[in-house]
Amino acid sequence: MTITSAPAPTRPARRAVGTAAVWLLVLPSLVWAAIRLAGVERGPVVQVLAFTPYAAAAAWLPVLVALLVRRWATAAVGLVVAATLAACVLPRAVADGDRGPQAGVPLHVMTANMLAGGADAATIVRLIRQHDVAVLALQEYTPQARARLSAAGLDALLPYGSQAPEVGTTGSALYSRFPVSAPGSHRGGGGFLQAYATVRPPGTAPLAVESAHPVAPYAVGVLADWRADLSSEPRADPDGPARILLGDFNSTVDHAPLRALISHGYRDAADAVGQGLAGTWGPYGGHPIPPVTIDHILVDRRIGVRDLRVHGLPGSDHRAVLASLVLPRA
Repeated sequence: MTITSAPAPTRPARRAVGTAAVWLLVLPSLVWAAIRLAGVERGPVVQVLAFTPYAAAAAWLPVLVALLVRRWATAAVGLVVAATLAACVLPRAVADGDRGPQAGVPLHVMTANMLAGGADAATIVRLIRQHDVAVLALQEYTPQARARLSAAGLDALLPYGSQAPEVGTTGSALYSRFPVSAPGSHRGGGGFLQAYATVRPPGTAPLAVESAHPVAPYAVGVLADWRADLSSEPRADPDGPARILLGDFNSTVDHAPLRALISHGYRDAADAVGQGLAGTWGPYGGHPIPPVTIDHILVDRRIGVRDLRVHGLPGSDHRAVLASLVLPRA
């Protein structure tokens, strides 16, 4: 008697299926790295790209899987992809030695998005007192927020500046301990105001300061305004006054438009001191979405950076960002 049974799948066929599955694990990281390197983010990818640090960490998982199942070619490609993403991200967590000049006039600055004016005024004033902040930039600054900040004692600490309050999310402000000249504000194509002024700290030349707030890339229809707002931010001019641009940029350094802005004469203060991965926005309304770094302090390359820290801000989904800077002496 002959006993027959259905033939088992061939070993080569099973191996091919397994190899294809491992390649599918590597593919998302490969595409992510290609978009990040080429700076060609478009459409919904713009929002997703803000989470590149998390994608860089996740990119090592397919490498481990490929090694465990002995798919050596896939592991090699995955390793190159993971290393590429790591090279884009890890330098932000390491002080790079390019902090700029460390001798000169010290200046402490701070920026905070007030979330439609709802941020706790007492916390802002406490941070200014504790950290000797001399220049403050605020976004989403409302008339009600101005009144609460004044009642909390801000005007006594920083009596000068340029305020442009508006109901909602479009207002902006600069406060300064030192006298200012040429105060004003302008509105970007995305609708947000940006307050600016020339601040005159003693012992140094006049300093141009602006509270930055490009529109957020919250929908495909506003991406053109988002790019235009970033491209129209003032560039650092080596023949003009030293400049600080600080605020809610609605962009991380994984976005090509922000990298282009920084390349025009700025350094990112957080990156310079190894704090470039400190989340400044999120979580959002209790949703389990990890924080991202969209609030920045960009300083003219003639300005040094000593330190940067972020602090929680009740009433806002952003955190306050404080930097210790060094200005060139007059």
